[in-house]
Amino acid sequence: MRTTSSVIVGRVAETGLLSSALDTASRCSGRAVFFVGDAGIGKSRLAGECAYRAYERGMPVLRGRATSTGLVVPFRPLIEALSSRFRAAGTPTDPELDPYRPALARLVPEWRQGSSPGYPETVVELAEALLRLLSVLGQEHGCVILLEDLHDSDTETIAVVEYVVDNVADLPVLLLGTLRPEPGVALDLVRSAERRQVATVRELAPLGDADVREMTASCLEAAPDEVPQATHERLAGRAGGNPYLVEVLLADLLDSGQLRRADDRWEEHANPDASVPTGVVRSWSRRLDRFDEPVRELLLCAATLGSRFSVTVLQTVTGFDDRTLFSHLRSAVEANIIAPDGADPDRYTFRHALTAEALVASLAPAERAATARRAALSLAAIEHELGDEQRQLMATLQLAGGDRHGAARQFAGVGRRMLAAGASGSAVILLERARSLAHESDLRGITESLSVAHAEAGELDTALALTAELPPVPPRSDSSEQRGETHIRIAWAAVMAERVDEAAGQIRAARGMLGTAVRPELEAALDVVDGHLALLPGHASHGQQERAQDAARRAAAVAEERSLPVVACQAWQLLALLSRERGFDEADACLERMLAVSEQHALPVWRVEALVRLGANTFMRTGDPARLETARTAAQSLGALVPMQTVDGLLAMNAVMRGEWDGAHEIIERSVAASARVRNLGAHRYLLLASAALAAHRGRRRDLDRAMARFRRAGGEESLLVPLQLGLCRAFAALLEEDREGALADLDASLAWELEHPSFFYLSGRYGLRPLLRILDGRGGRAELDAILESPGADLAWNQLFLRLADGVLHGRAGDTDRAARSVEAAVGDAAAFPLARHLGLRLVAGAALAEKWGEPVGWLRASEEYFYGAGIQPVAAACRAALRQAGASVGQHRGGWDRIPAPLRTSGVTPREYEVFVLLAERPGNQQIARRLSISPRTVEKHMASLLSKTGRPDRAALCEFSAECAAERD
Repeated sequence: MRTTSSVIVGRVAETGLLSSALDTASRCSGRAVFFVGDAGIGKSRLAGECAYRAYERGMPVLRGRATSTGLVVPFRPLIEALSSRFRAAGTPTDPELDPYRPALARLVPEWRQGSSPGYPETVVELAEALLRLLSVLGQEHGCVILLEDLHDSDTETIAVVEYVVDNVADLPVLLLGTLRPEPGVALDLVRSAERRQVATVRELAPLGDADVREMTASCLEAAPDEVPQATHERLAGRAGGNPYLVEVLLADLLDSGQLRRADDRWEEHANPDASVPTGVVRSWSRRLDRFDEPVRELLLCAATLGSRFSVTVLQTVTGFDDRTLFSHLRSAVEANIIAPDGADPDRYTFRHALTAEALVASLAPAERAATARRAALSLAAIEHELGDEQRQLMATLQLAGGDRHGAARQFAGVGRRMLAAGASGSAVILLERARSLAHESDLRGITESLSVAHAEAGELDTALALTAELPPVPPRSDSSEQRGETHIRIAWAAVMAERVDEAAGQIRAARGMLGTAVRPELEAALDVVDGHLALLPGHASHGQQERAQDAARRAAAVAEERSLPVVACQAWQLLALLSRERGFDEADACLERMLAVSEQHALPVWRVEALVRLGANTFMRTGDPARLETARTAAQSLGALVPMQTVDGLLAMNAVMRGEWDGAHEIIERSVAASARVRNLGAHRYLLLASAALAAHRGRRRDLDRAMARFRRAGGEESLLVPLQLGLCRAFAALLEEDREGALADLDASLAWELEHPSFFYLSGRYGLRPLLRILDGRGGRAELDAILESPGADLAWNQLFLRLADGVLHGRAGDTDRAARSVEAAVGDAAAFPLARHLGLRLVAGAALAEKWGEPVGWLRASEEYFYGAGIQPVAAACRAALRQAGASVGQHRGGWDRIPAPLRTSGVTPREYEVFVLLAERPGNQQIARRLSISPRTVEKHMASLLSKTGRPDRAALCEFSAECAAERD
């Protein structure tokens, strides 16, 4: 006989939902399911049933639970869930997880490497890493992650859960969460997910009378009709359909002898007038009275510590020696009241959270407070040994014992340490708790810390409101300095959020608070924040940036002198940004110093930042991606997903410019979706831009239009990337369609945008392609080229190609044919890394060279025709052939062109020349457009059209265009 039911009753719909969700997860169609219900209603039973069914299917199960003690421990349910899996199965070794191990080390202790400082990943980065881990675990049969009691969870865990819910649909993962219907962030998340139709939510209703009878019978190992009617009525009436209460009240009947088995049947021997338990509290009180006094004392102390308690802490409070302590714990386990916690060998857990609550409630208020005070004093005696979780427990006990102010100081101390560790959401909870309990003398300092926590948690408006409520402090005092630091930290958060007015207001407040006699350390921090503010849109001006540069230099000097390495790195980074307009040498010198400081002081985050920026500058100056690869490796070693995605955007664009199109596509695919999920908007937009550039540089107009639509939806046309969109994508697409006027129009639009929105994107065509096109059509001249050559943008290898070609054209036009030829030779020799740009440039200048009789235009045209034909960019290849014919040069035939024609068309007799026309029909151009793009006559186009209609059997031009579009979709 058991006092717990071995079967789940009354939950047919819910178990059916779980079976369906497990099926879909095993087929790589993930799902999020939440069970919501009161304590004891059966949520954990369903979670256990889900785990059992998953094990039967061979699916890995990760199971964790939030603490119900009120302690704030970031990511605790997730740490426990991963631990529950890896203790039994070991940690996965899949190479796919290598970039994510450093981030996951926060959840998986086995992946922590020594005591070296790590990258302070954002919650979203950690969530993405967890998502990748779950995908790997579920790649064979699917996997399940069970997170129970989310209503007690920390805000960081809830943020991770929200991310998984939003992105689990296409993964082999089932997320099952349970929670009570209590107001809070967990319930808000579940309701929001339900409204957005990204999660299935089930409210667990109380059991009906028939279900209560069936459950009672299961506990008694009897048939339902063998349950005495009086017992059934008592349980159904008093338990309210709550399974846990049914079991507790039934256990009380059995323990008290009111229900017993006689003559092979169950009989109730209760006196209707007898004093019987009327609720769980009295039921547990009565059960406690049957234990020896030491065991009763141990259980009451344990319940005071929470539904999950540490054996070490319990021993400190009770003073029992090891033998006595574990003897009493065994007695409680045998009585089915507590059980060892499988997630932590030092912990035990009450069988249900309500059990601990009921035991504490069974005490008189005075006894309850005295027990809490005694426990708090025991912990205070070893305070120097306590971690943050134990300090929170001590604060909770102090509060229960009546020491509100002592509890406030403990909560505040833990909150500040969590804020320093980057857990700003948990810090907010603890500091708000401290603020509500604090003595007036502590209130100001706690409120200042709370305002910073809100700011760093992204709740800037709340932070500003709190600082506005702070009482004034005496000038030139320790209090005013602390207040000034608060304003500086909030100003930095405002700068990062691009809240210009609020950042400026906080800087003014800090300066007003600190006065003129500011400690150099604080002055340096202020200068750095103020300098970054000068870079924000709407606040930037030449005068502002000059002042910011002077201040940043002072800040860097002070920071290095006073050993403030983070401020020094911030200052050198700012100087690098401000000096870019004067050239790369000065910017790189600042970044090299930033790198040296970061390495000297073991600041891995700032080291990665320096490597990324140095790699970006090297890539732009030379086209060499080696230093970017080094930066990516450094970021990967830290699990720094956001910097990795930033580098991937730059590497993808580099691969596009180098003509490594398959590599560019692979890089974009590995990061574009992840960057959207983690809301790394800057990297995401740049990756989408690289995707557009890839389509443009391959001459694929339809792909370009689709990529531009994605870029626009991501807000790209409101970003500083607009000049690149116009100059590096649209202008190139136009040139590969032989539309020079369209390309110049795009480049002019790019320049106009840059003049209104100053930026340092030197690949927009302003410093290379645009001057060349203007010189070719006679609009530009030597003065314009010389002015461009004086700018930092002229240092880029990509731009130098076009500028040297432009120089050659001008020399040829002036009759200096030798210098013209040497300029082109130098341009081509230094641009080996950029094959498409090199051949496009030769095709562009060949006409001028033919007309003015300099250089080797026939050789250039032949090389370009061969390249563009091989790349499948037919308009330029055809234009090169036409130019060769006009020059009187022979034009070779590409007999191998047949292999480009799809088999159905080839068997219908479509020729390579006809196929070139057919490919263009997907865009529904007119005959004149086709003739211009293929450099043939409209009459020839008409002949090819007639032949195509006949060979494909299409009735008219519209049907033929539709057929071409279908074939294009298949090629894509």
